[in-house]
Amino acid sequence: MIQRIQTIHLLVVAALLAVTLFAPLAWFAGASGEFALHAFALRSGGEAVQPTLYLGISLVLACLVPLVTIFLFRNRMLQLRLCAVEAVLLVGAVVMEAVHYYLSRRVFAAESFHTQGFEPAVALPLVALLFVWLAARAIFRDEVMVRAADRIR
Repeated sequence: MIQRIQTIHLLVVAALLAVTLFAPLAWFAGASGEFALHAFALRSGGEAVQPTLYLGISLVLACLVPLVTIFLFRNRMLQLRLCAVEAVLLVGAVVMEAVHYYLSRRVFAAESFHTQGFEPAVALPLVALLFVWLAARAIFRDEVMVRAADRIR
């Protein structure tokens, strides 16, 4: 199971999403202080100001699905379906990141001076989406190869 390339791709997806769970996604600064957008809340100095629970839940699910997919190596069609589910979860997480960034930005729009920016962790779900596609492609190639070998027998 570990010798297959899709296992490595799926482990990379899980690692990228684990980093996304714990790293700040964006920052905001204004007259009211500095804030950081994390997976589960908009925080200011460790104190949660605005919850982003659904973003965190979708990232946790997106982190667990590849780990489950790795151990289903005997059922490649189920692995392909779970890769599709993972892709949908990642697209949903990216959309929720954008929504929460927009909503957090609106909090500071009324202030006379404010600035905001992205952290590198905000792009990790997009990179993970690329690795999910690579894993699904490798799983599909394995399935085609197994079916061709069954035809020969």
